[in-house]
Amino acid sequence: MEEREENNNLAGVQHIILVLSGKGGVGKSTISTELALALRNAGKKVGILDVDLCGPSIPRMLNAQDKDVHQCDTGWVPVFVDQEKSISLMSIGFLLEKSDDAVVWRGPKKNGLIKQFVNDVAWGELDFLIVDTPPGTSDEHISTVEALRTCKPFGAILVTTPQAVSIGDVRRELTFCKKTGLRVIGIIENMSGFVCPHCSECTNIFSKGGGEELAKHAGVPFLGCVPLDPQLTQSLEQGRDFMQEFPQSATFSAISKIVAQLLDTSSPSAS
Repeated sequence: MEEREENNNLAGVQHIILVLSGKGGVGKSTISTELALALRNAGKKVGILDVDLCGPSIPRMLNAQDKDVHQCDTGWVPVFVDQEKSISLMSIGFLLEKSDDAVVWRGPKKNGLIKQFVNDVAWGELDFLIVDTPPGTSDEHISTVEALRTCKPFGAILVTTPQAVSIGDVRRELTFCKKTGLRVIGIIENMSGFVCPHCSECTNIFSKGGGEELAKHAGVPFLGCVPLDPQLTQSLEQGRDFMQEFPQSATFSAISKIVAQLLDTSSPSAS
């Protein structure tokens, strides 16, 4: 792995991964959360930096919405979501007086908080830091990439759904990555089929295969498909660990295969 500047709070983070989408509503925060849980279950220490300032949903997904951020000598201490302190989280959701308060900020104030999140959170030693971004290619994305540039992020995972509209937006996200010099680790097709909670049969209620076709066309890896799963939805609503509770599900298998590829790609032998 390339050397990075050591004099910052990210010095102990081995791999920084941005999760991007060109469109809202594709399940980007869901993917970020489940990747973190799957990496934790693989024995890794994981942090999640939620820079979706207007829609901070990850604290609820990890049942951490009532926790507080504290200060230490080197900055903010992230919220630990488990007793083992294997997953840490920083989100604007912890800084709001009420969970339903709207963040009505102009660009400069948003960009300032993103830089503060990058520079002032004391993550400690992490195997992976997953950065959950808002949809699009806006100021927040540019600020995030620029703030992380000296830390040499490992790359970006792009999330799409099978529909042509979503895939078209992800094409623009690929262009963003190219212009900013951000490596594309791969594309995930989310909501790819519906898993029946009774018989576990997967039905393609949307089209299927668009994400894989886009990956081939763009010359980037296709990491896999994640189906719509009511058990996953319920787990996220209740802040439970889907990866531990439903190891027999098709969704567990899909996410596990994606994480296995991620671990292979990030291993020292793959460098």
